[in-house]
Amino acid sequence: MNFAEILNQSVCHYLGNFTSMGCLTFLLTCGSLIAALVLYALWKYKEGPSYCKTNRIDGKIVIITGCNTGIGKETALELARRGARIYMACRDYNRCEKARQDIIYETGNSKIFNRRLDLSSLQSVREFAEQFKKEEERLDILINNAGIMATPRKLTVDGYEQQFAVNHLGHFLLTNLLLDHLKAAAPSRIIVVSSWMYALGRIQTEDLNSEKSYNDFRAYAQSKLANVLFTQKIAKILKGSGVTVNCLHPGSVQTELFRNNRFLAISSQLTKLALRSPRGGAQTSIYLALDPDLVEQTGGYYDRMTLQKLVAKACDNEMADWLWQKSAKMVGLQK
Repeated sequence: MNFAEILNQSVCHYLGNFTSMGCLTFLLTCGSLIAALVLYALWKYKEGPSYCKTNRIDGKIVIITGCNTGIGKETALELARRGARIYMACRDYNRCEKARQDIIYETGNSKIFNRRLDLSSLQSVREFAEQFKKEEERLDILINNAGIMATPRKLTVDGYEQQFAVNHLGHFLLTNLLLDHLKAAAPSRIIVVSSWMYALGRIQTEDLNSEKSYNDFRAYAQSKLANVLFTQKIAKILKGSGVTVNCLHPGSVQTELFRNNRFLAISSQLTKLALRSPRGGAQTSIYLALDPDLVEQTGGYYDRMTLQKLVAKACDNEMADWLWQKSAKMVGLQK
């Protein structure tokens, strides 16, 4: 009698003299269950941890940029569920309105407002900030979420390369224009959505606007490194004010961020199962906005709701100072 026969006989005896077919069915069922458990574990790892604390932020005033879809919309949904008063700052008013109605329907929170903000236009940023300050006397949470990725080279109305303008300059100006309102709400928070690709970036001091040469991924990485350097610099400026600033990597997420690059759009569809859902990608933003334990934590870079060590170039104080001064000049701040 060979090993297979002995194994089959033993299993059948243990199960009460099942037929050979019954034993095979049993083994296949066990294999399927194990495979399902493995797939679930992989899915859980891909999605990352979820923010599970039940604390509410009733009445807190929040601005989220680029939140009519993807990570931003999921962030807005969760903060709305917890009672926040949310200003959705989006470029496309009609799409934002649809998202706003969805959020109100799903959460029952009617304190959700649609406001137009085009981060590629410094004038639009100024108009948004001016209007917001007429409506509210404080700002509890600012989430700089909007972004574009790997786009063909294009200049904004102000003459700046659009990835650097939208991902960094627009948010740089917006944050500075709202600082007094953030200080008035202290303890308050600024959250900046960056990317792990900051580690591949370099601030091209001699060609910041990509006029001498342009590569779509290199320009994106530069803008994400700028996000991290901005976080480091402004956290130091605001030290002691009660306003904290942290940035994050949301993960590789299935969102509309890929829509501007044909290669990314196609590859994201082919690798969809490996990409995090928008809800999963929003969890670190939600964590940084809500967690009571972070009330005094500032200047950090987070991934999967965990503080991460930055690469050396993101801790370069001289570069952060240079970028701050250059950005202030580019957006017209008298500081």
